[in-house]
Amino acid sequence: RIGLSQEADIVSLDDNIITLVKAKKGIDVIICDECQFLTPSQVEELRYIVDNLNIPVLCFGLRTDFRTHLFPGSLRLFEIADSLTEIKTICRCGHKATVNARIINGRIVTEGEQVVLGGNECYEAMCYKCMQKRIKEQNK
Repeated sequence: RIGLSQEADIVSLDDNIITLVKAKKGIDVIICDECQFLTPSQVEELRYIVDNLNIPVLCFGLRTDFRTHLFPGSLRLFEIADSLTEIKTICRCGHKATVNARIINGRIVTEGEQVVLGGNECYEAMCYKCMQKRIKEQNK
């Protein structure tokens, strides 16, 4: 976003992050974006890296899905992280956004697969109250 770039690795659900890290030289820090998509085991691998390989790990991601359920990776991260810092997002109404509502054809949906690849344009950050109000209005 600000013009900086760095080579990155994409981690799949089958990858062992410890193995990936040990195969590289000179890692000073690991920055993990979209950590909600990690498996609980992969989150534990990141914990191992911090504790045993002495490499700091910074994770960024969502707490909950469009149904307001915790992602498995996020849950495990909440359980074992050294510290958590929330980056606040604001709803259109001005309150703190706590929900990533999935919107299809102008309607909020509350059922479906937890993960939909390539659907970033289908989500809107909003507060829980606004989401519930909009669902009620669209179901009239």
